[in-house]
Amino acid sequence: MDLSERLYEFLREFYYIDLQKISQEDKPALIIDFKLLDMFDPVIADRLLETPDQIFPYFQEAIKLFDLSTTEKINVRFRNLPDRTKIRIRNLRAEHIGKLICTDATIKSATEIKPQISEAMFKCPECDAKIVVTQNDLFGSISKPIMCECGRRGEFPLADKKMIDIRMIRGIEPFEITMGEQPSELAFFLKEDLTTPRMQKKTDPGSRLHIVGILREVPKKIKGKIATQLDTILDVNCLETSEIEFDELNISQEEEAAIISLAKDPNIYERLVKSIAPGIYGYEEIKEALALQLFGGIQHFLPDGNRIRGNIHILLTGDPGVGKTMFLKLISSMVPRGRYVSGSGVSGVGLTASVRKDETMGTWVLEAGALILCNKGLIAIDEFDKMSKDDQIAMHEATSVETVSVAKASIVATLPAQTAVLAGANPTHGRFDPFRPITEQIQIPETLLSRFDLKFALRDIPNRGQDESLAAHIIMSRISPETVQPEIDRNLLRKFIAYARRIENLELSQEAANRLKDFYVNMRNMYGDNTVPITLRQYEALLRLAEASAKIRLDDRIRTEDADRAIKLVRFSLQQLGYDYETGKFDVDKMESGVTSGQRSKIRQILEIVGSLQKEVGKDISIEDVKAEAESQGVAKPEDTIEKLIKEGLLFEPRPGFLRRV
Repeated sequence: MDLSERLYEFLREFYYIDLQKISQEDKPALIIDFKLLDMFDPVIADRLLETPDQIFPYFQEAIKLFDLSTTEKINVRFRNLPDRTKIRIRNLRAEHIGKLICTDATIKSATEIKPQISEAMFKCPECDAKIVVTQNDLFGSISKPIMCECGRRGEFPLADKKMIDIRMIRGIEPFEITMGEQPSELAFFLKEDLTTPRMQKKTDPGSRLHIVGILREVPKKIKGKIATQLDTILDVNCLETSEIEFDELNISQEEEAAIISLAKDPNIYERLVKSIAPGIYGYEEIKEALALQLFGGIQHFLPDGNRIRGNIHILLTGDPGVGKTMFLKLISSMVPRGRYVSGSGVSGVGLTASVRKDETMGTWVLEAGALILCNKGLIAIDEFDKMSKDDQIAMHEATSVETVSVAKASIVATLPAQTAVLAGANPTHGRFDPFRPITEQIQIPETLLSRFDLKFALRDIPNRGQDESLAAHIIMSRISPETVQPEIDRNLLRKFIAYARRIENLELSQEAANRLKDFYVNMRNMYGDNTVPITLRQYEALLRLAEASAKIRLDDRIRTEDADRAIKLVRFSLQQLGYDYETGKFDVDKMESGVTSGQRSKIRQILEIVGSLQKEVGKDISIEDVKAEAESQGVAKPEDTIEKLIKEGLLFEPRPGFLRRV
């Protein structure tokens, strides 16, 4: 039996109704389950994998045997290929060229959709014969006929052409399978129905895809000449999104039962704390906050179209050698879609997005950065303070509304960056000083600093009892490493996180809502003056932390214990970085803007003193007179405030020893 007739039988048995339906569509494509073909005829199935270019034309002939209403070409696409054809990008070799394979990739960059000539029709000047030449070269020049049937040779004018839409995308290996290696990269060639608006959105940068295609070689040109070295490209046959994390796909029934049992354990929070960096002694509150960050809150969509993020952002600072980098590396490796980068070796476009010129296609290409590639995961950024100001500013949008907007060259796009951020920063003077505002010690803009839900300072304070426990813990970890094993198996914990992140709706109980509201209102009105102990951003952080606490129990309801846990962590963060030792009050401005209410009061007094003295003696006022008047009004260390006002440009020195108000 002819191969096309055999394939006709296969299509008639399994896909007759599908063919009738898609024949009514624009740019029709028939998606075939490879396993059905393998069951129907294993020989044809094997030939398809080994020599797809020879088998595909027979499928087209088989489709023509049907009485379909469309005259358009129906592309045949295959999914569900056997495991032996699944190859990592880094493992692709010359032996795979020309074969049908499948691979997984996270899309890094994509070109705009452009037309390409698929068939060119030439006209013979002598006999007026039409010569049709199929264009198989992906990126070369137009293939022309050599000779007409009448015997004429030479140039033939182009009479007509048939065009298709094409798109080039580049993908890298998903983070889960690289295990700290440099992810390998591959170009993918899309055409025809794979470039529709719906598919375009599916293949934008940041998308995670399972791709089936034929590996092809592409000539590489060096200084205009073809080199012996060839580039490879995957001519895509079929693609499917794999937005669900890889770890979720492999959760067995036994593991699901173990996860549910874990969630019901009354000591689950203590066990999670013991499972996060057990080699680092202490810091229970910080470890608990990191556990909540791993599980994350719930994103909320408001009726007016706004979206409130569910991801929790945490900043770690503190003394050197306390384990900040270790925390960052461990946490990023525990999330199904996490990544660790160092701020000293990253740029703004490396984190967000960039636009570059693609030499192959001759168009501008949008290239996704780490925040987009970690979409729906976590990114740990070490040396956060070492990033340049421009790079830090580029993160404002991503940490707030969780998108990255690009308007460069001919590309205007908004990409998703629903990524939790765990940042580490070192104080400028070595050790952390709790008496100075954090903004004076870490070079991070106040506007970006305020976007972190929790900020912690890891302190290294000499304490005999604590030092003995720490030394004993380190010695024990060297002698008996099994004593510092995580309480929960690392692989099970990763799957627990992935499983809990499926929860998309939580009900806030009235008791928990009242507890959070009372804490917020009481803190706001604690002092009865201009001091602001807590802002609305901390209130939203409270809600996110409470949601994460409920997700750990796999509960569908936020309860009082969740509210109490969130309050405890926010209070601990405020105690560390938002306590003004000068006034003895909680002051969120000390933690975010660097200017406390006490300092604002001093600034106001000094400016009033300068203003009143100017009315009495003239424009230029002696600094000593200002100091004397300030001390008489009870302003401590007025010289520090005067120096700050001069730096900020509110006062200036017209000549040494004198002040003038701007």
